Amino acid sequence: MASVSRTVARTVHSAHNIRADAGQEADMGRRQVIDLPGMGHRAPISLGVRIDNILYTSGISGRDAETDSMPEDAAGQAKCMFRNIERMMDAAGGSTDDIIYMQLRLKDRALREFVDPEWLAMFPDPEDRPARHAENADLGGGMLMQCQIMAVIPQ
Repeated sequence: MASVSRTVARTVHSAHNIRADAGQEADMGRRQVIDLPGMGHRAPISLGVRIDNILYTSGISGRDAETDSMPEDAAGQAKCMFRNIERMMDAAGGSTDDIIYMQLRLKDRALREFVDPEWLAMFPDPEDRPARHAENADLGGGMLMQCQIMAVIPQ
């Protein structure tokens, strides 16, 4: 893996954990754990995991990583969530073109009206969009939405 900008990558190989800060190369095991500054979980959960060319994430929220705060409005959270998706894909060595599936969790399904403009900006071609599913969820911490993505990244 080339150095990952503004990211901490953790590679697990056998029973050894290896951390690499930005600007350093990691001894690449099969599982690459990707954590983004400002996007950590309080629980012992990885934000993203790549094995070979497959990337799967846990919940990517609309937290503003620059200010380390959650926007109060749905439009702000949607914008930040899609920015965080781009950051994740960059850190994993891919791009949003590699995303094959997105699952949305919304506090209220009506919030899709704030997600859809960001979705269309990221995936403008109707013939080249990932699959997507939305569901209602009881989200905490001021979150109105979060998503999980699955991607296949060319090696």
